[in-house]
Amino acid sequence: MLDRRLHLHLVTWLGQWPAGPGLHVVGSPRRSRPAWDGRLRPAIGVSAPGSGVLSVPSERVAAVRALAARRSFPRLLAALPRAVGHPGWPARDAVFRWTVAPAALPDAGGWTRPTDPGLPSWLRLFDTDVLVVWDADGRYLAGVGIKRHDRYGHELAVGTVPTARGRGLARRLVAQAARRVLADGAVPTYLHAVDNVASARVAAAAGFPDRGWRSYGVYPD
Repeated sequence: MLDRRLHLHLVTWLGQWPAGPGLHVVGSPRRSRPAWDGRLRPAIGVSAPGSGVLSVPSERVAAVRALAARRSFPRLLAALPRAVGHPGWPARDAVFRWTVAPAALPDAGGWTRPTDPGLPSWLRLFDTDVLVVWDADGRYLAGVGIKRHDRYGHELAVGTVPTARGRGLARRLVAQAARRVLADGAVPTYLHAVDNVASARVAAAAGFPDRGWRSYGVYPD
């Protein structure tokens, strides 16, 4: 049975869930408004085995439905940026993971403001506390930020400096952050590129299984 928080997240984030068999193109006003980082996400999709929902601006629904009816998924994804009015933006395809039972790994970091000195630029995009590991000299080693898409679903993003990889920091941080998200009443999600083996290993070790779900869409780097 689908977790209620995840169900409410998908309904809120996409505009519809669940979906029957096949791909369902729906309109949502959220696709025309800035997302958590102040940037647009003009196309967002999530698919479970056998069905999926692709959310686009309401005025683009007819055009995207027409594309979906006559193109395979890879060709639809390639044509999606132009179909939603952003031909120069990349189309994304990722594994979509979620959990309600993070791995019982020991905590690794502490919560701090994203404006604190010494943090990498990607963590400064967040407007709430980020989870960070520092070395003995106060240098950044690894961190997690939380993308609060809505009150029900919070996506985790993790990064580790090359010299600190292989120590298990990323998986411990992800599990620790997932526990915080669940305590806040939301469900933690984790997305990674299909070919990102290292990120897939982190997710699995932190308690985010691969259920055969995918996420895709159009948004800037």
